[in-house]
Amino acid sequence: MTSKIKVDNISDQNDNNIINESGDVITVGAAGDTVAVAGNILKSNALQASDGGNLVSQSGTTITLGASGDTINLASGASQSGFGRTGTVDWQTGSIKTATFTAANGEGYFVNTTSGVVTVNLPSSPSVGNIVSIADYAGTAATNNITIGRGGSNIEGLAVDAVIDVNREARTLIYVDATQGWVAVNTNDSATVNPAFVTASGGTITTSGNFKIHTFTGPGTFTVSCAGNPLGSSTVDYLVVAGGGAGGQGKAASGGGSGGGAGGYRESSGAASGCYSIGLPANSGVAALAVTAQGYPIAVGAGGGPGSGCGQPGAVSTFSTITSAGGGGGGGGQGPNGDDGGSGAGRNSGNTPPVSPPQGNDGGAGQGGAAAGGGGASEAGQQGPTAGTPNSNYGQGGRGGAGANSSITASPVAYAGGAGGGGYSGGPQGANSNGGAASPCGTGGQGKPVTNGTANRGGGGGGNGGGDGEANAPHGTGGSGIVIIRYKFQ
Repeated sequence: MTSKIKVDNISDQNDNNIINESGDVITVGAAGDTVAVAGNILKSNALQASDGGNLVSQSGTTITLGASGDTINLASGASQSGFGRTGTVDWQTGSIKTATFTAANGEGYFVNTTSGVVTVNLPSSPSVGNIVSIADYAGTAATNNITIGRGGSNIEGLAVDAVIDVNREARTLIYVDATQGWVAVNTNDSATVNPAFVTASGGTITTSGNFKIHTFTGPGTFTVSCAGNPLGSSTVDYLVVAGGGAGGQGKAASGGGSGGGAGGYRESSGAASGCYSIGLPANSGVAALAVTAQGYPIAVGAGGGPGSGCGQPGAVSTFSTITSAGGGGGGGGQGPNGDDGGSGAGRNSGNTPPVSPPQGNDGGAGQGGAAAGGGGASEAGQQGPTAGTPNSNYGQGGRGGAGANSSITASPVAYAGGAGGGGYSGGPQGANSNGGAASPCGTGGQGKPVTNGTANRGGGGGGNGGGDGEANAPHGTGGSGIVIIRYKFQ
């Protein structure tokens, strides 16, 4: 049998209520009492106010603070964490900004650019959920922009600053994560980061559609005043061709001089500025160069001149991190040997020093008698079909290697062709470099004109023919190089 004690009120010995029931309401303790819970744990699915409204309630795994229509406030000096923000800021109406400053999380700023541009730097070490708002105070942002400095983080996935350049524009940015960084919400403009394009000067400037082309035929400076951004342009395509080597000198009763090698030929793929036709398939994966606001010195290599027996090598051309080596100078009839270089002369090596993709090719594998041709941008030089020897007749010079055709200037132009070798004792000249040579072949025997490399094409100079009475005959000079830079400007 179960025992029960039924009471409506339990009081202590001083007649103070400990537990009291009135209808459905049970009161623990009396006014002024402190009620302690053993173990400091009070378990309930709901905590209500005296009027019956929920303060805290739980349903499954969902906990609700307050009831419909309630306002929940944090006490003065208290802070919250883990809840995120509601997308609002505290607008600093008592402090209108007129000069560069760093924003703080949770604050909104009115920026007055009446007297000049203003930069608002975002917090440098933001946390996920940080929020900043910026508004054009006087409607002058179109004249004097408000720059939003990224503070070391991305803005909408880009490592660039943003700009407010529309009158009365306002933007609210929330830091999402390290990848996207600050992302705009509640903005009255469609783009937070506006496209910016490379702006530069230097050389001879031409335009092809949306692209500018800077051509340097001599030394100068490519000066970048605006580096742009990835939404507009921030990289430049390039073609850098070095000076070609001079041809070798023939020797009486001995043999012809070998053709000069072409200057080194280096180019980017063209993908950054219009996908024009490049010269060599091997360069299809070469990326354009990123630029910053600075001056880039340009060197344009001179072509090699005649030497004593050998032709002189060409000089290097440079732009930024790209250096193209001068073409090898051709060897003399029966020696001495020629040079390695961007492309080699005679039997010498190209792509020296080595780069990837290669900047040139080897010269033909022959010397003396019927001399070999110099290497070009797209193929090696060749030895003459008839290997002449001293006192034999009609040794034919070898063909120079073909150059490469690039349309970086909006129309195809041939650069960096190797030159042909000289014939021996009246033999014919080496063949033209397959139509791609900036310099055709060299002389072929007695009395034939020497061929020089074309200026600013980087071709090799022709080798002089060997034969009786030609010990001091001239040999062809190499063509000077060129540097061409192309980018999107609008």
